[in-house]
Amino acid sequence: MALGYRTRKRLSLLILLVGLPLYIVVAVSVVNALDRPPMWAELLVYVVLGFLWALPFKIVFRGVAQPDPNAATTETKKAEGPKGPSA
Repeated sequence: MALGYRTRKRLSLLILLVGLPLYIVVAVSVVNALDRPPMWAELLVYVVLGFLWALPFKIVFRGVAQPDPNAATTETKKAEGPKGPSA
């Protein structure tokens, strides 16, 4: 099932505004459960967890910052009118 541009954009905002803060809380809880490891190990855990959160959402985030690909075709159709391009 392919997600539309608007759906991916809304889903990415939801992930960034709700999911990411929750994931940060989970990551901090994981580090605290390790009884505060040495600073280098703690940094390594945060870096690894920082990359891991985005992997499942790679498809959702791909192309969201680009202009809507359907908007260009819609504008072209409006300019052409119902009978085709006017010359």
